[in-house]
Amino acid sequence: MADYAWPNEPTPAQIRRSWSATVSALPVGTRITGQVVDRRPFGVFLRIDDVPNAVGLADIGSMPPGASLPALGAQVSGEVVWHTDHNYQVRIRLSEWIAHN
Repeated sequence: MADYAWPNEPTPAQIRRSWSATVSALPVGTRITGQVVDRRPFGVFLRIDDVPNAVGLADIGSMPPGASLPALGAQVSGEVVWHTDHNYQVRIRLSEWIAHN
């Protein structure tokens, strides 16, 4: 399962150069909204509203039993739970997963 729809995606260089600004704009605990732009077996990647070079990842490790991955193109909300410095990703726990517990 790999569905992908990230038009005008930021390049790896843009993501890397923007990392410190991304972390500053999205500290742990920040509520976010965004769009699912890629679905993988391990989770979904998000384009986070108002932070164009941020890569959000909601992985299955934070998905409760019985929940499912949101569809490609879905608008979602959630909370920043971690910053993964080695691959410049903002880890997100989706609101629908929190409500599902």
